Amino acid sequence: MTDADGTADHVDRLRRQWARELPDLDTEPMTILGRAYRLSNLVRPSIEATFAGFGLDRGEFDVIGTLRRSGPPYRLTPTELYTALMMSSGGLTHRLDRLEKAGLIRREKSPQDGRSVLVVLTEDGAARAEAAFRADMANEAAALQALDPQERAALAALLRKLIAGIESDPARGGGPG
Repeated sequence: MTDADGTADHVDRLRRQWARELPDLDTEPMTILGRAYRLSNLVRPSIEATFAGFGLDRGEFDVIGTLRRSGPPYRLTPTELYTALMMSSGGLTHRLDRLEKAGLIRREKSPQDGRSVLVVLTEDGAARAEAAFRADMANEAAALQALDPQERAALAALLRKLIAGIESDPARGGGPG
């Protein structure tokens, strides 16, 4: 199990081991999903280090990044945030507490409904989100240097198709929404 150029990777080694132990089992799904998992594990440390360089963990960046990309006036309700981040409200509250303490967000009463709260990105939060995202994109671009632009486009299109298929499959938790 090698690539057309004769190279083998970690997933090829795993597949050879499984083929020896369970020769009747088709391990072809590992060629894609196993590599996606491995890729995520390989790039995670450098992404986390990039955000740490800005005094953020990945979850904190996710919050201020979501606020920054929402556009002016860079404010969302907690419900909008935890829905966008696909996390629990309790987990979000913990992140918001840390970000507020750091001066990157503030919580304000909603002008439309005094019982509701808005999470607002501060100027420092917006600047930090942008700087961290720019550094992250440079880091991720460097990780993709083994692929030429056409290969990157083809891989992105195939991954988009795969994810759309999984997300639309009710058996996998997808479907409307």
